[in-house]
Amino acid sequence: MSSRPRVGAASTPAPGKLSLPELGEMKRRGDKLTMVTAYDAPSARLADEAGVELILVGDTAAMVMLGHDSTLPVTLDEMLFLTRAVTRSARRPLVVGDLPFGSYEISDEQAVGSAIRMVKEGGADLVKLEGAGRMASRVRAIADSNIAVVGHVGLTPQSATRLGGFRAQGRSAESALALLDAARSLEQAGAVAIVLEAVPAPVAAAITERLDVPTIGIGAGEACDGQVLVWHDLLGLYAGATPRFVRRYAELALEIADALGRYVADVRSGSFPEPRHTYAIADEELARFAAALASAPRQ
Repeated sequence: MSSRPRVGAASTPAPGKLSLPELGEMKRRGDKLTMVTAYDAPSARLADEAGVELILVGDTAAMVMLGHDSTLPVTLDEMLFLTRAVTRSARRPLVVGDLPFGSYEISDEQAVGSAIRMVKEGGADLVKLEGAGRMASRVRAIADSNIAVVGHVGLTPQSATRLGGFRAQGRSAESALALLDAARSLEQAGAVAIVLEAVPAPVAAAITERLDVPTIGIGAGEACDGQVLVWHDLLGLYAGATPRFVRRYAELALEIADALGRYVADVRSGSFPEPRHTYAIADEELARFAAALASAPRQ
């Protein structure tokens, strides 16, 4: 197991901001970490006020914000735009910028370049990338460039086609051991935390126990050091089926649809706006305005 968690230039805390050592201390104390995705300044502010430790500007933005069918089409420039919006409002949480598909796979040099942009242009405190194997080399290169990295194993959406679709991973003894080896390789390469997605709970518990760095689960059981959910999933911001690991804490899509429907109806009926929603003009000024209109030629 790694004895050298990386604290890069991007993780230097601002006043009041959490630090990477604090996340490690939370793991050692058994205090649970909370992470949510966010993609804009208002969401980041609300997440900050709620007390989350980590905000992930995830490549899920491709689907929930940009209307794509998968995470693959989102570009690094688009992710930078969203990350900048989040970092403007997130004061206490550490912001994790997700490196999108195509921004780190080609070479270590490409990965470092993308990570540098995420920190310098996006303002991220950490970056995240998916996969192990040769991706451990990418993690090591980024960490050696003094940037903190979060790894991601299990169901990795950017490679879902190769994995046979969006399905749980580590459900055989062999694949469970492979996941443990993958997580260990990322830790040894310098990752400061590992996301475990769609992994059987006992497997995730064993991985969590054997790593020094925190694990953050999504569909990986309660034994992980922390949990992450997608903003739109937990708030119920769209209709339709959600993954089995999602708990909806609100049904905001229904409330928003109802509010918009009432707004449309009020405008069409003339009940909005009311006088209290408008601005006044002094009687004498209105009289002068009317006189000017009367004397001016009609265009």
